Formats: sequence, structure tokens, C-alpha cells
Amino acid sequence: MKEFFIVPRISALLFMAALLPLAIPVYAQAPDALTIVSNSRDRIKADTVMTRSRMVITAKNGSTSERALEQYSKDGPKGNRTVIVFQQPASVRNTRFLTMENPGNADDRWIFLPSLGKVRRLAASEGASSFIGTDFSYDDISSQDRGAGLDTHRILREESLNGKSCYVIESIPRDSSYQYGKMLQWIDKGNSVNYRIELYDKRGNQVKLFEITELKDVQGRLTPMVTKMTTLNAGTSTTITVERIQYDSDIPERVFTTNYLETGNARG
Repeated sequence: MKEFFIVPRISALLFMAALLPLAIPVYAQAPDALTIVSNSRDRIKADTVMTRSRMVITAKNGSTSERALEQYSKDGPKGNRTVIVFQQPASVRNTRFLTMENPGNADDRWIFLPSLGKVRRLAASEGASSFIGTDFSYDDISSQDRGAGLDTHRILREESLNGKSCYVIESIPRDSSYQYGKMLQWIDKGNSVNYRIELYDKRGNQVKLFEITELKDVQGRLTPMVTKMTTLNAGTSTTITVERIQYDSDIPERVFTTNYLETGNARG
């Protein structure tokens, strides 16, 4: 299960070290940027995850609006599949969104809007559009499943963030059609949590900031419970608070279909 969430194989290394003369020091090889990013995105191991969350959208003038949503994710033969269902308020109730990982390429995405009464497939060019009026774009929502190989990564430096020792990694999309020109990520050297992501446009201007502000151990997994996306120029933000989460529960395959998006029926 990836993350928007390592156990090093040391036995062979220890065996080889034992064969060396004691006077010769053995140095651990520092991880490369691609490995660090891959480990961060793949650090939560689970076949499925179900969440119930509260979303608070804060306008420039400080006023807020709330939304309630449920999310279902499941690994499949080609990668992760995720469905998001809005429950409240009435203006967005039963809006459903499906994203399916497509290794090596952009994700496949569909949305059902009750006002239209039909499922619509989203074009890759719509990735920068706002996700149901929030500070997240469709690309942002899908970023938890974005393959690390779609970007070129390099370690810029190591620095402390809120008392945590982190790698600061620059990631540049290989595909020039992707909405961002680059991303800077602060990844914890100890637990691989990606605490902060700065998102830049193609002119090099920072346009958004994504932050994980609260973590909790859930079923033995260090899980983001509060995340926040801020749109800098607009002065707006969207905060998502996970109120309930469960790993490795049974989720019917039918949930990850366009038929479910249209009907909301997971049976049959």
C-alpha cells in the first residue's frame, strides 16, 4: 500500500563483513534517492485499507466548509486501486471517484457526479483541475500511487524538520505534461515518513505545500492521521482528518468498477 503514504536485508552483508580482516572498516552504502522515495511510498504494507475522514476547506477569509468521505483501497495485479465516496454535505453526496494505478504511465481515473447521472473518464490533461472544489488536484489525489520511476530524484541535503532528521529530495517529472515542474520532499531517515512536500510549477515557483501533521500507530503501521494541502497564492487550504481506519479488511472487487461508481452497489 503506497502513501501521498523496510526492513534492510542485512544478513548477507553481515556474512561478507565477517570474512574481512578486522582491521578493515566496513561502511554501509548510503541509499540512493530513488530507493528512499520508493521505500517511503511503499512503507505501509497492507492488502487493503478503508478510511472514514473529515475534510475541512478553509477559504482565504478564514471561513470553512466541511465534507465527509470514505475511501477504499486495494492492491491488484497491476497495482493499487482506490475509490473515494463523498457522504456529506448534500451538494456532493454520492460523488464517487475511482483511480487505478497504471504502472509506467499515468493512472486511469473515472468520476461519477450525481448531477450528471453518469460516469465520466478523466483525461490526463485534467490532472491539474481541483478535486471537488478542494486544494487537492486530481494528480494530488493520485500521487500516493505515483510510481517513483516516473520522476528523476536526487538528494539535495539532509536537515532537521520538527526534530526529525530528514533527506531533502528533489523530484522532477519525466513527463513534461505533468502539472508540476518539480517536488521537494522531506523524508524521515529513520521511518521513511514523507512529512512535507513542496510543489512547484514549471517556472520554478512554489504553488502548494503538503504536510503530514499527525501520525498514529494503527495495527502496527505508522499512519498519517491529519494531512494538509495549502495553495499558497490563493491563501486557501484543505485539511483531512482520518476518523476511522482499518487495514486488511475484505473489500469486494466490485467496488473498484465503474458500475459501482454509478450505482453505489457493491453486491451482485
